[in-house]
Amino acid sequence: MRVQEIMTRRIATIHQDDRLQLVHDIFAQAPFRHLLVLNGQEQLCGIISHADMTAALSPYLGTDAEVERDRETLQRRAHQVMSRNLVTITGAATLESAARIMLEHNIGCLPVVEQGRLEGLVSWKDLLRQFIAKIPQ
Repeated sequence: MRVQEIMTRRIATIHQDDRLQLVHDIFAQAPFRHLLVLNGQEQLCGIISHADMTAALSPYLGTDAEVERDRETLQRRAHQVMSRNLVTITGAATLESAARIMLEHNIGCLPVVEQGRLEGLVSWKDLLRQFIAKIPQ
């Protein structure tokens, strides 16, 4: 089976100059844990995981100890906290190769890119769902 058969095609993206407040709001409302970051030319330039965003924000946000300095962490830009060393895959790749790449790089998802264009995203959950679907009942 190929990545293109199970990848998510409707993907959430943000721009590199968007503020972490937007990232925080998206993660609070959505069931996914990765946002792909685009540059001014609409090309993939980074990724922000829920863990990246959490690490970039003050741990005092939303607590009684919160001060203005803590709220200011929400004004940082996406490009300041995104991962830039992207590992990508093509839609024609096998699920086995996607799983191996994720394990090798200790990452939770792979952007699917074809000829420099972002086509989708495959996550460890997508792979696990497919694995479970193959188990005889």
